[in-house]
Amino acid sequence: MNRKENNLRETAVTADARRAAAVETALARLDLPAKVALLAGADMWSLPADEEIGLGRLVMSDGPAGVRGEQWTPDAPSVALPSPTALAATWDLDLVRRAGRLLAQEARRKGAHVVLAPTVNLHRSPLGGRHFECYSEDPLLTGEIGAALVSGVQDGGVGTTPKHFVANDSETDRYTVDVRVDERTLRELYLAPFEAIVKKAHPWGLMAAYNAVNGPTMSEHTELNTTVLREEWGFDGILVSDWTGARDTVRAALGGLDIAMPGPATVYGEHLVRAVHEGLVPETVVDDMARRVLRLAARVGLLAGAPAAVPAADLPALIDGEALVRELAARSFVLLRNEGGVLPLGPAPASLALLGAAAAEPRIGGGGSAQVFPTALVTPLDGLRTALGDRTRLVHAVGADPRTFLPPAAFPCRAELRGAEDSLGATALADGGVRWLGALPGGVPFEDLGEVRLTGTLTAGAAGRHQLAVRGVGRFRLEADGQVLFDGLLHAEGEDPAAAFLNPPERRVELDLAEGRQVAVTLTYTMPEAGDFAGFGLVSFTLGYAEPAASAEELIEQAVAAARDAEVAVVVVGTTEEVESEGVDRAGLRLPGRQDELVARVAAANPRTVVVVNAGAPVLMPWREDVAAVLLGWFPGQQAGEALADVLLGTVEPAGRLPTTWPAEEADSPVREVTPTDGRLDYSEGLFIGYRAWQRRAGATPAYWFGAGEGYTAWSYESLEARLLDGTADALAEVTVRLRNTGERPGREVVQVYLATDGSDRSRPDRQLAGFAVVEAAPGAVATARITVPRRAVESWDTAARAWRVNPGVHTVEAGRNAGDRPLAIALVVPQD
Repeated sequence: MNRKENNLRETAVTADARRAAAVETALARLDLPAKVALLAGADMWSLPADEEIGLGRLVMSDGPAGVRGEQWTPDAPSVALPSPTALAATWDLDLVRRAGRLLAQEARRKGAHVVLAPTVNLHRSPLGGRHFECYSEDPLLTGEIGAALVSGVQDGGVGTTPKHFVANDSETDRYTVDVRVDERTLRELYLAPFEAIVKKAHPWGLMAAYNAVNGPTMSEHTELNTTVLREEWGFDGILVSDWTGARDTVRAALGGLDIAMPGPATVYGEHLVRAVHEGLVPETVVDDMARRVLRLAARVGLLAGAPAAVPAADLPALIDGEALVRELAARSFVLLRNEGGVLPLGPAPASLALLGAAAAEPRIGGGGSAQVFPTALVTPLDGLRTALGDRTRLVHAVGADPRTFLPPAAFPCRAELRGAEDSLGATALADGGVRWLGALPGGVPFEDLGEVRLTGTLTAGAAGRHQLAVRGVGRFRLEADGQVLFDGLLHAEGEDPAAAFLNPPERRVELDLAEGRQVAVTLTYTMPEAGDFAGFGLVSFTLGYAEPAASAEELIEQAVAAARDAEVAVVVVGTTEEVESEGVDRAGLRLPGRQDELVARVAAANPRTVVVVNAGAPVLMPWREDVAAVLLGWFPGQQAGEALADVLLGTVEPAGRLPTTWPAEEADSPVREVTPTDGRLDYSEGLFIGYRAWQRRAGATPAYWFGAGEGYTAWSYESLEARLLDGTADALAEVTVRLRNTGERPGREVVQVYLATDGSDRSRPDRQLAGFAVVEAAPGAVATARITVPRRAVESWDTAARAWRVNPGVHTVEAGRNAGDRPLAIALVVPQD
């Protein structure tokens, strides 16, 4: 260690000591009620300040793909990053760490001190509805990507809470389900990403899941929260509940939960004070909880006398958010097929048909807590028009509209906030969507709000039957053209407290109008009584609208005609908010609506058909062998169109690789059960999810293996070496892979190393990912990847001994492009410990 490194370490140690001392000083000055006050939300997003000890107000914010802040309105937009599946698809830890730094920069801009991210639950089944917000089916890839993001956010002086600890791998009945999973599977799969992140990146917080695991809910799970997380792994951060996830005062406090969110209604507060006085919870337990909260406050610079973990002078340089989002999206795109080298399209084709509803209205992010209002939006249509300019005749046609619900009314609206008897204020809205979370326009207190009256003027662009819709939960009254079209209650389904804004119902009505007719529309929403999220500051509903349109068949025929007349056809297909969103699992993997038919008919009309898939998780692609190219674009964030133009025209190579195996048919998926039976969800498949399961299926192969993806060049894998590392506790071996760019363009390749067993122990997967690296090379040049294989790759959890044990003997190190294509192999003899 040189002198500079030694000085930096000494400085860090000194700062740690000062923070620890400041925490103990502050804690000693607090009586029981004051300590308990630190352990629950003062409101939807914050912990309270305490001026007596110099403690500032600590703000948390949703943020897996953009930091929302305390307000969720178009007036407070956020930089919208690509979905977490897209980040994982880059397999690029440096790039993901930069994404984390951007999230920290956004958090500081929004006044937030903790980002409620990343989501590191596994893609156990492709039917999981929230997989766009998670990373991968593989625990190693998930842990590495998650650790990189946590490190990036905390580089920026902002805390993180990897979530949802643990086994929240599907959405159905997530609030009540009891996940039943054996200890070995829990250790080797579902706990593994959290363990890696805790040990590599040292997050300042974690979030407990709603669900139970083998009995106790995760907000009350002493074994996992205390014994494993804190005592075994050495985690020293806070454990915060998912919102409304803390349900019992004593069990939560004794079960290791530090913070119950949101507030002010909480199971802690006076209830916890009473529990201590009654001897049900030792005050020393409360001291430990408060100590961890104060430690978090000290780290983010909110405790007097405690230096922040990252001083202002050491914050990363300012990041151009739009430029980084564009780079992230382009690097995440996965090229799955490119017959005849149709891509890249070159500088400009003579004519291009851009087809699909998502070409003009893409999904840039998934629904739920990951959703933000973007600071800008570049659609594929916008991006290609700008990039191609006058060089290309570009025609757009919808082709097929997959949406189940009507979009927000596209005319300006005015929202009046009213109390019991009078107006409290008003705000202008760009459309018919109302979503206020945590704060109301003009600072109106939620407790004063009685109703919201939304008004606007509909101008009929065409004669015929127009549709209006109300979407939300609660009491609504819809009036148009002097008529009351709906007056009644809309009810949420299920017990999920967030259903009011995640998956609300819709009621449609129709109105016959002549062309040019102007109609006043009023939608009145009455606030419900406080309860669940209603008491914490949420107003969420939509006035939907659709004008008369061509029939579904006419839309497809228009798209086919445009494709037939174009040099190349680009079809953008994708999922909808109803298919992929927090709070609901998927009923199936087919693209919604008639999008499959659209692709098939366009491909028949134009052999140079390129399909861009705008989805956050696997979809079926029955036409995949019939089109010239398939490009997976994920949910690409706010610069979607610019990134797509970069990749289609060849300015940037699509460098992404699949973080999850994609099945060819619905019934092919190895794990399809995401619906609990009698309140329980049994992980009966054990260790065999994703590619681990596919490798055991005789005669069955997926559409695309885990790790799959092509670029715009070709690679030859030339040599593989592996050597054991001695005296290293966590590392097993160093693997060196030599490969050559045999194409005509510079390129990037994701080199993947798998470790295979000898097959004698059938309880173990045949092989598993053991490491990876991103390399680059010019045409004809050689690239060398050096990859460290962790010792955990040859270990199994011994349930009887409650310890990890090494599996000695001959293992095969394999290197290649994906889990199904591993051209290089070498034996590695692992000695007995």
